[in-house]
Amino acid sequence: MENTFYTYILKSEKDLGYYYGYASDLDIRLDKHNSGQVKRTKARRPFVIHYFEKFDDKSSAIKRENFFKSINGYNWLKQQGII
Repeated sequence: MENTFYTYILKSEKDLGYYYGYASDLDIRLDKHNSGQVKRTKARRPFVIHYFEKFDDKSSAIKRENFFKSINGYNWLKQQGII
C-alpha cells in the first residue's frame, strides 16, 4: 500500500491569508478546515488549496511544512511566486 503525504498551503477567501499544514488526504483535510473542525482556521473560512507538494513519507511532509513556516521558507515561497 502506498503512503502519500502532502504539505499544503490553504488560502482564506475571507482574509486572503495563508495556512500551512500537512495531511495524508488533501480533500478530507480541506473539508475539515471548511466545516469548522480545525480550531486554528475556523474563523477564517472558507479556504481553497493554494499550493501543495506530494511526499512518500510523513516526516518529509512535516519537514517541508516547517520549512514553509520558517523565514527562509517564506522567502523561498515569495521568490517562487507561490505566495
